[in-house]
Amino acid sequence: MVSLFFAKMIQLRYTFVTLFWTIVLAKGDVIMESSATETKVMWERFITKGRIEEGALRKEITEAWMRCINASVDPFADRSSTVLPQPFLNEILQHHKTLIDIARPFMENLYRFVAGSGFVVILCDEKGYLMEAVGDNDVLYGDHGLNLQQGAWWAEEEVGNNGVGTALRLKRPFQVSGAEHFCRKHHPWTCSGAPIFDDNGRVIAVLEMSGPVEKTHLHTLGMVAAGVEAIQQQMRVKKQNRELTVLNNSLNNIFLTVSDGVIVIDSRGAVDQVNPAAENILHQSAEKLAGHPFQEYIDNWHPIHEMLEMGTAFHEIELSINDGDGAITCLTSAKPIKDGGGTVTGGVIFINPITRIKKLINRFSGAHASFTFDDIIGCGQSLSKAIHLAKLVADNESIVLLSGESGTGKEMFAQAIHNKSNRRKGPFVAVNCGAIPRELIESELFGYVEGAFTGARKRGKPGKFELASGGTLFLDEIGEMPLEQQVALLRVLQDKSLTRIGGDKTVMIDTRIICATNKNLQLEVARGTFRQDLYYRLNVISIHLPPLREHREDIPTMFEVFLENACKRIGVKVPRINDEVMQRLQCYDWPGNVREFRNVVERVVNMTAGSDICPENLPDEILSPRKGLWPSPMLSEAHNFDEERKKIKALAEKKEQEEILAMLYKHNGNVSQAAREMGISRNSLYRKMHKQGD
Repeated sequence: MVSLFFAKMIQLRYTFVTLFWTIVLAKGDVIMESSATETKVMWERFITKGRIEEGALRKEITEAWMRCINASVDPFADRSSTVLPQPFLNEILQHHKTLIDIARPFMENLYRFVAGSGFVVILCDEKGYLMEAVGDNDVLYGDHGLNLQQGAWWAEEEVGNNGVGTALRLKRPFQVSGAEHFCRKHHPWTCSGAPIFDDNGRVIAVLEMSGPVEKTHLHTLGMVAAGVEAIQQQMRVKKQNRELTVLNNSLNNIFLTVSDGVIVIDSRGAVDQVNPAAENILHQSAEKLAGHPFQEYIDNWHPIHEMLEMGTAFHEIELSINDGDGAITCLTSAKPIKDGGGTVTGGVIFINPITRIKKLINRFSGAHASFTFDDIIGCGQSLSKAIHLAKLVADNESIVLLSGESGTGKEMFAQAIHNKSNRRKGPFVAVNCGAIPRELIESELFGYVEGAFTGARKRGKPGKFELASGGTLFLDEIGEMPLEQQVALLRVLQDKSLTRIGGDKTVMIDTRIICATNKNLQLEVARGTFRQDLYYRLNVISIHLPPLREHREDIPTMFEVFLENACKRIGVKVPRINDEVMQRLQCYDWPGNVREFRNVVERVVNMTAGSDICPENLPDEILSPRKGLWPSPMLSEAHNFDEERKKIKALAEKKEQEEILAMLYKHNGNVSQAAREMGISRNSLYRKMHKQGD
């Protein structure tokens, strides 16, 4: 449609330009005061005597003749002999192919006006080499002094002044008629030429019409100039179409490859186009989405309705979009599409799942795991057992509970499990449940919406569960979580979804849970500080990390690695180690486990500054250990647990005894009736009575 419109405009412009040049040229260049005979006399006088009276001819003709004399052009030559070799001609034709294709129809139109009159229309390149010719056959192939062979050179220095060479020289339309030609062979002809310019004003070709002097009309040059104007206009249209095609292809490539989902809607809100990313987000093909109201897929239509009605764009609003399997939260932006009059004709909507953005944020904010199983040092039996079990469960989605004393490397194990799992490319978010104030832990884990409470951030804040979506959430010190938050955590683990504080939208989560504790959770359950149902929900795969005193055989290897790393970090040479030093290290109980061991190594390196490490360089607590000063928390809790379990058992037995006595008293000693009300058999009741009697 665009090309057809421009073609019609070009045709109208062609007509008006023809009339314009007819009027202009009728007053100027083509109307000569001297007759053809006088011009012939002037030419003979110039050729024989080399001079001409001032003002006798047009200035352009006089100057052209002088250029021909200086170029040693033979005025009596019968025919031009210079023709480009075929390889060079092919190169020129290929270079100007677009121009030739555009110009050929206009050349044929020009010829149609003078067909059968002995005229020829030619197209030459910017140097005057003939590229295309249209005309009567007897002119194209006859012997008449015009070299109309492809590749023939029509420059002034070759064939004298003419419509091609002189128009190229003057860089404007010009006509040479009869004896105005320097070469006698061209005196029977009138040549009307006009240069063709590109958008930068450079001459790229020349269009010329040659015909018998007696048949040349005053409008000939105007027709050629109008033809050139039409060719230039068509070239601009061609260039614009080409640029539009390139732009359209570029935009289409962007549309197809951009990672954000892009949805184009019309003025009614119906889906017009969607890109592959949007198809993946919505889980529907473009064919199924096309024509459907986009309002069906979104929970809050107001921002988009306002865009279509008022033409107002919006940026980065959280909207819930139905993907066929449920609602997903997307960061949504939109911009109206307007026509030339400013009327909104539709809009472009960009959607990006909030989970994808959170993964990107986590990647750049450091929410990732750096340790792998290769970083865990040691091959002792108890440690190897823990590593083996952790590797086995890394690839599944089950919850892992890591238990062990403080400093045994629970977070390192959690990171190693994450990095070996299928979620290794997702975020690893660690939360220390014991370090967050009780009143803030729920908002940290589950997030909140705008206005949920005083001091809440504008637009709300996602919780750790959302930030860890697609990856792993590491809940360290899970035993420190307040009871009231344990209920909410249990619900999230069971439903695989959550609701932000102050919100009403359910957010689906895809997060693996790894927990860690240095407490005995069974004892905490018995004490009533940890929910039993949550304990069983977390205790799917339990891995106990042994304290360092239980794999002392790994101490030499660990010391060597930690020593080398510390020396490299400080910039000192690795020192030699006294044998007694290693004996002392292996005899110490290491209540702080690997964390304490690493710190001791770094302290020794700083104190010795590269010299040999001797026993006196070790801390006093290692040189003179006092047994029982730092009792094992896990062992202490285990002992306390046994004591409390005995107390609980005794209380339960006492309660059961009181219940049996009450039932027997109620039924006047009738064992059968008492057993029936208690929901047990008579034999079971007899056994309990016998046990209580013991």
